[in-house]
Amino acid sequence: MNKLLIVDDDEEIRAQMKWALCQEFSLLMAEEPRSALAAFSEHHPAVVLLDLGLPPSPATPREGLATLSEMCRRDSSAKIIIVSGQGERATALNAVGAGAYDFLTKPINIDELKIILKRAFYVAGLERDYLDLQQQVQTESFEEMLGASASMHRVFNSIRKVASSDASVLVLGESGTGKEMVAQAIHRRSSRKEGPFVALNCSAIPETLLESELFGHEKGSFTGAHIQRKGRIEMAAGGTLFLDEVGELPSLLQVKLLRFLQEQTIERVGGRQQIQVHTRIVAATNLDLKKAIAEERFREDLYYRLAVVVIPLPPLRERDNDVRLLAQEFLKRFGAKNGKDSLTFTQEALLALANHSWPGNVRELENRVKRAVIMTDGKRLTAEDMELAHVTPGVSGVSLREAREAVERDVVQRALQKHNGKIARAALELGISRPTLYELMDKLRIQRQDREVKPVQPQ
Repeated sequence: MNKLLIVDDDEEIRAQMKWALCQEFSLLMAEEPRSALAAFSEHHPAVVLLDLGLPPSPATPREGLATLSEMCRRDSSAKIIIVSGQGERATALNAVGAGAYDFLTKPINIDELKIILKRAFYVAGLERDYLDLQQQVQTESFEEMLGASASMHRVFNSIRKVASSDASVLVLGESGTGKEMVAQAIHRRSSRKEGPFVALNCSAIPETLLESELFGHEKGSFTGAHIQRKGRIEMAAGGTLFLDEVGELPSLLQVKLLRFLQEQTIERVGGRQQIQVHTRIVAATNLDLKKAIAEERFREDLYYRLAVVVIPLPPLRERDNDVRLLAQEFLKRFGAKNGKDSLTFTQEALLALANHSWPGNVRELENRVKRAVIMTDGKRLTAEDMELAHVTPGVSGVSLREAREAVERDVVQRALQKHNGKIARAALELGISRPTLYELMDKLRIQRQDREVKPVQPQ
């Protein structure tokens, strides 16, 4: 049943409302701002009926307007209907301009009220369905990348914004986080999408060959150079060159790359002709380039040429519930390829996936699921199939509920210890409200002390 919060300091009006509306709505009642805001945050009603005249100043609209403002700040999607006296009509109209959904003038006509309430719930439902659908579409895929976490949505938004420009981009992230996929997404969304996408791993080619690989060479420029050969920069002309592990470039090539970025010209090895090339550079590294600059291993001027826009990629362990989302997608993909469409994960496997630290990030997850699909003879993938450790030592023989609580306790304790027991910060990191975190701590028998959080031992 739809939740409706009624805020009015008149007990008789609240009783009338309860009698008239209790059959059609799930009612929440409050008589002053503090209890109203508490109920609003705890129960998340879609619609609120808010009287402007509230204590401690019921003769003025001040408290009602302040409550409206705070509710709109906490949840802008809530439909807040203002109830005003005849003398407050102008104020009520201003309140609609400030975020209220509608207003009613006292005395209230119940039939009119019901029509307005039903319309408000209908609009709220449509907006909720639209947001859910939009979230689902975003969750399923963005340029072949999966991610429902807030950190990945920030990455997706950065790609959308930078793709339309020709600015150089530096993608930062640990190995296996998907830096090349980000570069490909930028290319596909750019005006250069009809041009080539060329990738070069700067750490995979010997230093003696890297200059020729990057800039090309003329015939006879060195032993074995039997023909003229274009380098990767020329091969990517009109398109995008992705330089992976750019932090591994030797000093000489850093200078030549900087000159290209400044002038858009190159000179092949053994050549004397300046060649104009229009190639966009997207670079990536897992190194701390600021530290490399301080240690004089990387040129500061090259860094600022490459890092016109910086896109940091979060490690998998910091992507909320994306592990499960990605694991299910990989299982579906590799199951179809190997004729094992009906494969699913056991609950124990899902717990193990959630508990693993994923040092190899998305690449590690993909490889573990792929190997498990190929090697398993069963219909459900287990933690052993993916060569993952059990959730915690000694959980064999306990129930699924106890195993899940063990994982939850560990996650909550880590968050609390990270923030020195500060509930608000820990709740923000966990993606839950403070009251929910308190309830979770009670359920898991976790006590909060001055600067340390410890579990209460069972009696």
